[in-house]
Amino acid sequence: MSTDPRPVPELGPEVVERWRAEEAELVELLARAQRGIGGVAAFRLGPTPTVLVTDPGAVQHVLGRHPDRYVKRSHRARMLVGDGVLSATGDAWKRQRRLLQSQFTGTGMRRYEQRIAAAARRTAARWEGHLRTGETFDVGEEMRRFALDTVWRALTGLPLDDRTDHELRAVERVVAAMPTLPTNAADARDAVAGDLARVDAVAHAAIAAARSGGPVEEPGVLRVLLDAGGQSPDYTDRLIRDELVTLLVAGHETTATTLTWLFLLLDRHPEARGADPQALVSETLRLYPSAWLLPRHAVEDDVIDGHRIAAGTDVLVCPYLTHRDPALWPDPERFDPTRFAAGTRPTQLGSYVPFGLGARACLGTQFALRETTALLELLLPLGELEFRSKPTGAAYSITVRPDGPTPAVLR
Repeated sequence: MSTDPRPVPELGPEVVERWRAEEAELVELLARAQRGIGGVAAFRLGPTPTVLVTDPGAVQHVLGRHPDRYVKRSHRARMLVGDGVLSATGDAWKRQRRLLQSQFTGTGMRRYEQRIAAAARRTAARWEGHLRTGETFDVGEEMRRFALDTVWRALTGLPLDDRTDHELRAVERVVAAMPTLPTNAADARDAVAGDLARVDAVAHAAIAAARSGGPVEEPGVLRVLLDAGGQSPDYTDRLIRDELVTLLVAGHETTATTLTWLFLLLDRHPEARGADPQALVSETLRLYPSAWLLPRHAVEDDVIDGHRIAAGTDVLVCPYLTHRDPALWPDPERFDPTRFAAGTRPTQLGSYVPFGLGARACLGTQFALRETTALLELLLPLGELEFRSKPTGAAYSITVRPDGPTPAVLR
């Protein structure tokens, strides 16, 4: 820590105002701050100072070494996920994280291998049908269905049925609407009340079915939550609902998006088709990380890379920009899975954080990596996709999504 900390260099207000006038995306403002100032850069969009963090050492400082100084505040998805582990804080978060951690790491992952494989086989069978008929299908929709099927099996022990799939489209509608919803929480909830009610109905039906001990060969995470409810008053039905919805949201939105980007990237770079599936996934996550922006709030004065950070400052860690830093990744905009061959990618902590870092890193990292590679091992040998049309850019919300449909045929 520097003995003579300096103020964080700040992006000039005239640049911020010009960005506002151009109505550019937030990501463009952040990119300008990084290009103009560096890996720790300040700017103001209102009364609260904001600091952008993209330097790997600073990322490690905020997320890895001092999560107690840089905390999460109310998550923008709270209206959907409630007090689930994604938005929980303090001691409640520690209890919830501890319970779920064992389900998605180490030996806990073994119980889900067969469920992941079954969902992948189901998707591969659909693609074989598309190949026979030559019909056009939407790749993003296929990836959404696969990812939701996989996480539904992990949660309930049951394959995804058509009615549940239809009702859970409400999750995507709420997520897609979030950037444009009113800032007042009550007004925001009212704007998507119908879809929230649909999500609640699916969650409560699943909880009731799990409680009754329905036709499940082997119970899933939902059973673990119900058992916790029998041992601790903290696990009310409302919290169990919140955890269930949190895992649904986090467990299918990011995976579906990653796989959709991967197929679009392979269309642009067919020479990469022979790469190892895990390298394909890793390079896709470099360009389009599951957590592209990680907001934190400084609760005490601190110093990052020699710069003063005052308590009350909003800190934005941006893996999307860290992963595209030419000082870390040569020719960073190029899709090149060979970056992830042994010993070739940057080893500095904080340089590659597609699932976050530290205590609040994504719980389902191992699960997500396993399901994506399991699916690719079955789909890539079937043939090549020929897109009828392609998205022109990206939409930046909770995830970085393609900004349009992805119709294709399989050859």
